[in-house]
Order: sequence, then C-alpha cells, then structure tokens
Amino acid sequence: MELQEHFDAPGSRDWQTVDDGTVRFALVGLGWWTNDFVIPAVADSDLCTVTAVVSGSIEKAERVASDVGTVEASMTYDEFVDGEATESYDAVYIATPNSYHREYVEAAARHGKDVLCEKPMGATVEDAEAMVDACDDAGVTLMVAYRMHTEPVVRLARRIVADGRIGDPRLVQGMNAQPLLEMNGDPGQWRLNSELTGYGTSVMDLGIYPLNTARFVLDADPVAVQSMMSSEHEAFADVPDERATFAVRYDDGTYAAFGASQNAFDTTSLDIVGTEGELTLKPAFHMETTLTVTTDDRTYEATVESADQMEEEFDYFANQILAGGDVYADGRHGLLDMRTIAAIHNAADRDETIQL
Repeated sequence: MELQEHFDAPGSRDWQTVDDGTVRFALVGLGWWTNDFVIPAVADSDLCTVTAVVSGSIEKAERVASDVGTVEASMTYDEFVDGEATESYDAVYIATPNSYHREYVEAAARHGKDVLCEKPMGATVEDAEAMVDACDDAGVTLMVAYRMHTEPVVRLARRIVADGRIGDPRLVQGMNAQPLLEMNGDPGQWRLNSELTGYGTSVMDLGIYPLNTARFVLDADPVAVQSMMSSEHEAFADVPDERATFAVRYDDGTYAAFGASQNAFDTTSLDIVGTEGELTLKPAFHMETTLTVTTDDRTYEATVESADQMEEEFDYFANQILAGGDVYADGRHGLLDMRTIAAIHNAADRDETIQL
C-alpha cells in the first residue's frame, strides 16, 4: 500500500466486530477524570453503560448516580470489595490512585467481573504480578487502559510503520510534561505521595505514555534502560522524579530517548525516525493527536476523523468481551511496563544500564 493510501483509508474502528450488546460497568473511583471524561464517553458509547458507581464517600457516589440515569447501585469501596450489588454490573473500570488498583482488581476477579484498569496498572511490580495472577485464576479479562492504543491516529501510525513506509525504525524521541502544581495546587495530592503513586510521579504518570505508545507503534518491547532523575521543588520531596530522562532499547533494535516532568511546560510529542522517513505525533498524548509523516519526496498529515479516546477505549474493551476475544493490552503487557518503570528508577539509583 502506498503511503497516501494509508492516509486515505478508513479504519478508525478496524477492531470492531460486534454491533449490538451492552457491557454494564461499575466505575470504581469518581475523581475528575471519571466525571469529566469517562462518564460522558460511556454515555455516548455504542456498547457500554454505567450501572454502578463506587467511591470512598457514599454521598459522593449517590450524587454522581443522581446525574447518571442508568446507575442502579451506589457503593463505598468497602461495599464493592465485599461483593455488594454484583448483579448490577458485568465489568469494572478502576480509576483510583495507583496503590489501590490491586485491591480492587482482586475484588473484581473474586466477583467474576472483567476489568479495565487505568495505567500504570499498579504501584509496584509485585502488585501487577498479583493482579495478573488473580484474573488468570478467576478466568476474567484484565485490560490496562492505554487509550493511545485505540486512538485512530496512533493506530494509523502503527500501520504505517508495519508497512515499512518509513523504512526500518532506528531512533525514537518522546516527551510528556505538565505543570502539575498549576493544575492542582495541593502539595498533598496523591501523585506526590509515594505511598499512593508507587515508584515516583513523572515516569509513572507521564513517562509511561511515550514508553508504551512507542511499544505499540513499533510493535516492540523494551529490553534495556538507562535513566537520570531528580526532585528539587519542595512539593516533590517525597518522590524522586520531579523530572526524568530515560533511554530505552527495544527488542527490534530501536533506541529511544524519553523525558517526563510533572513540573514543566505542558507538551507532548513522539517522533520515530526510520531509514526512509520520519513519523511525528504532536500533540501526542492529549485528548487529540496529530500525525505527520515525512519522506524524501513529501510530507503527509493525518486526515483520520478525530474520536473521543475514552469512548473508543471503552467500546474496544466491550467489543472484545462481547465477542469473546483477547484484549490488547492485557495484564501481562501492563506488567512489562511496570517492570520497565521499576528498572528505570533502579537505573537512576545505580547509574547503570539495567537489562529487563
């Protein structure tokens, strides 16, 4: 296929095999992300509906439920773990601080419910391993919520690389940064609390985007890492990575350099250089993504119709559940990212290359 044909071809939902059926979701964690992005996306979804909401506060859960007409059950976290109202939902979406993911995934598995868990999938490698084991033992699906995987422009980038339109990938550069304290001025917020976030904040929360999106576009996995990181602002005293840079070697031979900071200008990008061209996503990881491909003769820009990334992600998950198919990315995919993030922090501590 010629490069222009890739840009002209449809395929924003090249994964869809199911046109009817509904997966009923319990939303575990009702923070700003769930309220501002998830609930509206599911309301517009073809294959999903929200029938249960779970929060640390029953008052908050009931307040959210009153705004969502399809909700049948409102629960506290403890009630969810104990198995209340399991008949009201089929699957669980988890969007709590990282350190709580394991408990709620394990509870969902005990209740026989499929799970869509936000990234990073846990606070530690040990948590991620336990989550995979729990879902395997229960025979339920565990998918990690990498919304870039179902972003149509990113899927187009993956097809272009797979078709060899930029030649053999050689180098990747990625950046993800934001001014966290301008977005949320509370220095006690969970992303700055090592007991809640895990190994750190910038790599766990932001660096995972270029790390994993490169995995997806290249169809390659990390095998070695190097890194540097530091924290200087007093609000970041409990985490080691107010800013971080890390290098990754993927198993296809591609070398990557990534940067992430929770205390910098808001920017996102991913650039892949091959032997015959260059592919650029900028912005890369916001709720809209733009693709440019440059070769010797011309520059192409993506014309794929924009999509609600959360709606695409939820419908993809529901499609696979209803069709009885596998999911990408499953728990083992997320577990490799957790091992890579742990290695990135280990590499910074030891000032050496860590093999995965």
